Amino acid sequence: MSIELININKKYSDFSLKNISFKVETGEYFTLLGRSGAGKSLILEIISGFKTADSGKVLVHGKDITNKKIQDREVAVVFQDLAIFPHKTVKENIAFPLYKKKKAEKEEIIISVAKEMNILHLLNKKPNTLSGGELQRTAIARTLVSKPKVLLLDEPLSALDVQLKAEATEMLRKLSKKGITIIHITHDFNEAINLAQKTAIINKGKILQQGTINEVFSKPNSKFAANFAGIDNFFSAKIIVDPNSQTKNAIINDKISIKVLTKETEGKGFIIIRNQDIILMPEYTKSSARNNFKGKIINIINEKLGKKVIIDIGIKITAMITESSEINLHLEEGCEIWVSFKASATRFIKN
Repeated sequence: MSIELININKKYSDFSLKNISFKVETGEYFTLLGRSGAGKSLILEIISGFKTADSGKVLVHGKDITNKKIQDREVAVVFQDLAIFPHKTVKENIAFPLYKKKKAEKEEIIISVAKEMNILHLLNKKPNTLSGGELQRTAIARTLVSKPKVLLLDEPLSALDVQLKAEATEMLRKLSKKGITIIHITHDFNEAINLAQKTAIINKGKILQQGTINEVFSKPNSKFAANFAGIDNFFSAKIIVDPNSQTKNAIINDKISIKVLTKETEGKGFIIIRNQDIILMPEYTKSSARNNFKGKIINIINEKLGKKVIIDIGIKITAMITESSEINLHLEEGCEIWVSFKASATRFIKN
């Protein structure tokens, strides 16, 4: 079933949700992406009925469920702490929502869902003997026995190690393929890319951008959204055309001018330059790159895939290099370096 939020508002003394609106179509996987304290969990609590909005509507398949009881919403939520009963077995935990069912029917449902979640062999185990991934699958199995039309997941992968996260990601993909509508909240944009068709970025109780994964991560509309997409080089800029040569220049932050490749002839917007497209050189070397600047290294940061180098060229620009390049170039904080990138490596997004 589809789910839609229309102008949801909720005010506290120190925090507010402001006009939260989005729609998730039947069977879609939707991520709500934001930092801790952005309001993500509060939105799930309002959808599921644990909290009441001050104003706005929650619709499931066009029906207003804003004021319905929790048990009448056809919506289920798996919170980050999982809320597994420690004194009950896996089977007893899964059976908890089925207290009205007859024994034979209950047994059939439990076996079916346990097989789907690959925990059939764990039914007689106690929670304290399970891994993080097994606990998570148990929590989701307990949710699925009530056959919800919409599944809400609160940071479902955040406590898992790399191997368990890969297994859980595959499990969530399979659930999505069964046609369940899923809203997954996270602070990790990689989760959004790996799982979702659509996403929304939220900050301080307000949605900054939403759309398909490609729309949001290839054309971020703010520095905050760009940072979530792993883009460090995101600058305010305006396009100026040189009347003598028709060369297009972008003036960044009213400080420096760079050559850009764009169809736009004028206007304000943003420039994006991928870290990987920036070349570092100890001395200026003539090449096809139209943009060359001398700068000073202000920071070198260890990353999983190499080294992130931040250089002051009048603006702070970030390059990604390998560890061997750092050694070969003799890079260290405070040393001077040449920064080079092609006009075609820049992307201009008009306001």
